[in-house]
Amino acid sequence: MEALSSRACPPPPLHTLQPSRLTGFNRVFAAVYTGAILALLYHRSFKLINSTTLPSFFISLSMLISDLLLAFMWAATQPYRMRPIYRNEFPDNLGKIVKESDFPPLDVFICTADPYKEPPMGVANTALSVMGYDYPPEKISVYVSDDGGSQLTLFAFMEAAKFATHWLPFCRKNNLVDRSPEAYFASTNSWSSESEEIKTMYDSMKFRVENVVERGKVGDEYITGEEDRKAFLKWTHGSTRQNHPTVIQVLLENSKDKDITGHLMPNLIYVSREKSKTSPHHFKAGALNVLLRVSAAMTNAPFILTLDCDMYSNDPSTPLRVLCYLLNPHGQSKIGYIQFPQYFKGINKTDTYACEFKRLFQINPVGFDGLAGPNHVGTGCFFRRRVFFGGPLTLLSSEIPELGPSHVVTKPIQSQPIFELSHKVAGCNYENHTKWGYEVGFRYGSLVEDYYTGYRLQCEGWKSIFCNPKRAAFLGDAPITLVDLLNQQKRWAIGLLEVVFSKFSPLTYGIRSMGLLMGLAYAHIGMWAFWSIPITIYAFLPQLALLNGITIFPMVSEPWFLLYVFLFIGANGQDFLEFILFDGTIQRWWNDQRIWMIRGVTCYLFGSTEFFLKSFGISTQGFNVTSKVVDDEQSKRYEQGVFEFGVPSPMFVSLTAAAIINLVSFVWGLFSLVFRGRQLEGMFLQMFIAGFVVVNSLPIYGAMVLRGDKGRMPVRITTISTFLACGLVAAASIALRD
Repeated sequence: MEALSSRACPPPPLHTLQPSRLTGFNRVFAAVYTGAILALLYHRSFKLINSTTLPSFFISLSMLISDLLLAFMWAATQPYRMRPIYRNEFPDNLGKIVKESDFPPLDVFICTADPYKEPPMGVANTALSVMGYDYPPEKISVYVSDDGGSQLTLFAFMEAAKFATHWLPFCRKNNLVDRSPEAYFASTNSWSSESEEIKTMYDSMKFRVENVVERGKVGDEYITGEEDRKAFLKWTHGSTRQNHPTVIQVLLENSKDKDITGHLMPNLIYVSREKSKTSPHHFKAGALNVLLRVSAAMTNAPFILTLDCDMYSNDPSTPLRVLCYLLNPHGQSKIGYIQFPQYFKGINKTDTYACEFKRLFQINPVGFDGLAGPNHVGTGCFFRRRVFFGGPLTLLSSEIPELGPSHVVTKPIQSQPIFELSHKVAGCNYENHTKWGYEVGFRYGSLVEDYYTGYRLQCEGWKSIFCNPKRAAFLGDAPITLVDLLNQQKRWAIGLLEVVFSKFSPLTYGIRSMGLLMGLAYAHIGMWAFWSIPITIYAFLPQLALLNGITIFPMVSEPWFLLYVFLFIGANGQDFLEFILFDGTIQRWWNDQRIWMIRGVTCYLFGSTEFFLKSFGISTQGFNVTSKVVDDEQSKRYEQGVFEFGVPSPMFVSLTAAAIINLVSFVWGLFSLVFRGRQLEGMFLQMFIAGFVVVNSLPIYGAMVLRGDKGRMPVRITTISTFLACGLVAAASIALRD
C-alpha cells in the first residue's frame, strides 16, 4: 500500500509558469497598429510620388525613411509581446527530490581588469557574497580573472581569503541575507559584540587594501608569509597590463582549508592570463575563455555562474532556484543557461539617466522567455558547461581531453600536473589554430560578447530561462554621469552592429536558425544604433522646415491628422502600461523616454558613425572619451536629479545643437502665430514636436546658461553647438528654398 501511495503521489513542483494576461490584448493591438502603420507609409509614399519640387521631394523621402525604420523597430518589438510568461520557483521542494550531498559542483567566474577603475574591495565583496551561498561550500569554486595582471588585486584577494574564514561562519550562524560584507554593514543598524568584532576585522582589511591601492604597490609590511611572498615574485620585471606572464594562485582549497568552525571552505583561485602585445586578447570574451579552460583543468564543474566584478549576490538561495530548473527531469535537456535580470543599487529616485534599463533587463526577457528564452546580458547567468562545446545534439570535442565538459578531475588542484596544464591553457598563444572563440567557448567578433554568445548558443539549438525572483538575485553599480552612460551605450552600439553586419546577422542567419520571432527579437537589440536615423531626422527636419514656413504634416482638420495622433498615443500608451506594470513610476518612465531621445542624437549616432568609419579602415580614436572619476560633488548632483555635463564630449555638441534648434523653431512658431497671422492648424504637429523636445531639453538649457557648478555645460561645447545650429539653419534656408 505504501508503494502504491508513493507511486500515486507525484513529486512536488520545482517551478511553474503563467502566461501574461496581456497576451490577447497585445496581439489584437499589434494587428490594429500594423494597419495604422501601413496607412502612414501609404500616405508618406503618396506625398513622395507627388512631390513637385526638390525640397519637398527631399523632405518626403527623409520622412519616409524615418517612418520605415520606426515601423521596423516597432515590428521587431512585437515578438516580446506575443507570448510573455512569468515563472515561479520552489527551492524549498528541492530537499524532497534530491539530497544536498548530490548537488552538482558550481564554478563561479568573476572578471576584473583595472584596480583603479574597478576597486579591488568591490571585487572582493562580490567574491565573498557568492562564497557565502546557501550551498555546500566544498562544491563552490570561485575563479577571479584579473585581466590587468595587478599585484594589488591579488593582495586584495589574499586578504579576502583570510577574512572569509570568519565571515562565512558568521553568515551561517546569523542566517544573513546580505552576504556581501559592504552591503551588510551599510544596511545594519543594531550591532552585537560579534558583529562589532567582524566589522572591525572588515574595516582593518579594507584599510590595508585601499592603502595598498593608493600607494600603487604591496609593501613588505603587508606580506606576512613565505607563500605570499613567492606569489608576488611571479610577476617579472617590466610586467605591464598588456604584457605579463600567467599568474595562477590558489588562495583557498576546499580539500584542506577550513573556517574557524572547522567547515571546509570554497575554492578561491586568482587567475591572470598571459598577455603579449603581439597576441590578440579578445577583451572580456578572451578572459572568460581562459577561465573556462583553467577551471576545466582544476574542477570542471558542470555548471558555471558568470558575474561582473561589481555585481554581488543579494540572495544566498539563488543557486537553489537554478537547480529547480536544471535538476528537473522533464524536458530540461536543452536548457543551456538561466539568466537573472540586472538590478542596480544607488539609482536615484527618478532614475535620471534611465540606468535601470527596465526593458532590456526586465520587460523584454519575459517576452523572450515565452519563445526560446532570454538573451544573455553579461552577468548573473548560470550556464551548463556543456553549452560551450556545440549544440544539444552535437558535441564538439576539445583539443585536450581534460578540457571537455564530461571530464572528471581526480587530482588535487595544486598538484603538479594540474598546475602545469592550467598555466598551459592560460597562455596567450594557446588558442592559435583551435576552435576557441569561434565554435567553442564564449564567442569572439563583437564588443558585446554577452549578446553575441547567447545569440550563437540559441542559434545552435539551446534554450534559456528567465528567472526573476521578488528579491533581486544580484545588485550592481550603474553609471551616475551622463558621459559614462553615453560612452557605455556607444560601445554597446558598435558591438551590436558588428553582429548585425556579420555573416551571423539576426535578420538572415538568426531567422533561419531560430525562426522569425526570435530572429526579429535579436535584430531589435542588434539594431539599436539605427534609432539614430529617425530620432535625428525628427529632431531637426520638422523644426528646420517650420523655420522656413514649410508644412510637412497634415492639418488638424484633415483625417490623416488622427492617424498621427493614434500612432503617437498608441505606441507611447502601450510602452507606458508595460513600464508601470513592471513597478515603474511616471517620472522614471518620462526620464526613460528623454534618455532614449538623447541616445538617438548622441551615442547611437556616434556609435554607428564610428562603426562605419572603422569598416572603411578609418581611425576613430578621436571619438573615445575617458570620463573623470566620480567625486562627491557629482554624487550629490546625481542624488538631486541634476544632469552632469562637466566632462566635455563631442556627443554633447549634437545634443546641444538639437536643443537650440528646437527652442528657436518653437519660439519662431509662436511668433508667427501671434504677429504674422499664421494658422496653427497647418503647423500644429511641427510645433508639438518642437515643444516636446524643448520640454525634455530643459536640463540642457539650464546647464548652458543658468548653472555655475562643475557639472554645467562646458563653454566650448555651447559655443560649437551654437555655431553648428546657426550653420544648419542657414543651410536649411538655402536648401529648402523653392
